[in-house]
Amino acid sequence: MMREQTDILISGAGIAGLVAAAALSAQGYRVVIVDPSPPAQTAEAEGSDLRSTAFLQPSRELFERLGLWNTLAPHATPLRALRVIDTWGWPPQERGRRQFDPRDLNAENFGWNLANWRCRAVLSDHIATTPGIDLRLGVGFADMLRRDAGVRVTLSDGSRIEARLVIGADGRNSPVARAAGIGAQVRRYGQKALALVACHSLPHDEVSTEIYNSGGAFTTVPLPDHEGSPASAIVWMNDGARAHALAGMEDAAFAQEMTLRSCGVLGAMHPVSPRRLWPVVTRTADALTGKRTALVAEAAHVLPPIGAQGLNTSLHDVGALIAALSDDPGAPDGLARYEASRARDIAGRARVIDLFNRVCQSDMAAVQSLRLAGLRGVHDLAPLRRGVMRAGMGPAQNT
Repeated sequence: MMREQTDILISGAGIAGLVAAAALSAQGYRVVIVDPSPPAQTAEAEGSDLRSTAFLQPSRELFERLGLWNTLAPHATPLRALRVIDTWGWPPQERGRRQFDPRDLNAENFGWNLANWRCRAVLSDHIATTPGIDLRLGVGFADMLRRDAGVRVTLSDGSRIEARLVIGADGRNSPVARAAGIGAQVRRYGQKALALVACHSLPHDEVSTEIYNSGGAFTTVPLPDHEGSPASAIVWMNDGARAHALAGMEDAAFAQEMTLRSCGVLGAMHPVSPRRLWPVVTRTADALTGKRTALVAEAAHVLPPIGAQGLNTSLHDVGALIAALSDDPGAPDGLARYEASRARDIAGRARVIDLFNRVCQSDMAAVQSLRLAGLRGVHDLAPLRRGVMRAGMGPAQNT
């Protein structure tokens, strides 16, 4: 019996996997993409990802080239500035603030913010009707047998597919990485991040705010209004015990704590979604490739939620992988080009964000003073400010 064949099988239909499928299909490859979990259709749905992503300019350029941006744009909120506030003590007392403006980079916006659950749902609908892509939700990757000429993949429903390349876009506990024998280095902080949507009494004015205090950052990212009230996505990092206590609070008590932690920059705040807890780690794969295998996104790297680096870094992976592949997508030379193009950038970003998170988490007075001095120095020296912003935007995307 002849087995089903495809050029590329992608394990993981999250945002990065779906974008990779669109990009690969645009290059003429036949793509099968599988995921055991269909996308949530509402924020309240079980398992919905309540994190949000500020897609920076290079990521938008990739979306535009793939014909995806017009589908996403109605759900996106511009990010017109980044405000950073340093605080100490409880209730937090502000010690300094600076605002970073994209006009320093001759840009109108830093990026465009979308809720992760909605972005995945919209992309899934788009991909489901894209020629050359076979989207299979409710079925996942189970195992693979790799040979020089191709890969025999077994799916969770028992079916088998012959592919020339397998891409793991299947998260921090990637089944593809495990099947390929690729390990990872993990740095833990004892932190967890609360992700939720909150309404507030003051408008966000399309400004994202990061407020630093011991335990980690409290970040607000602008969203469209919710039932007529200004709304933002919240990511609130804390030491684990504190995060669990906050997650279990009644809404009224939680709202009071959230308003205090935000220093009132958006007025009174209250939650309008469930609260999700995420472990905060830095995790980097020991390799990005193996025989006829490539890892992207959280299968390759997991970063603390600081500076919109996580998913934007994942889309840099996708762009680099597409640029590296040849007529035979699993050929060793193309995979070597991908590894060479991404390994250094991923390692560098992981080191910087790891250090920054440790500084932000610390409750030591000397470290907190260093954090404040660093904020002032980065912002107030114009060449340094522009350089840091350019580095945060990441490399231009290619397909």
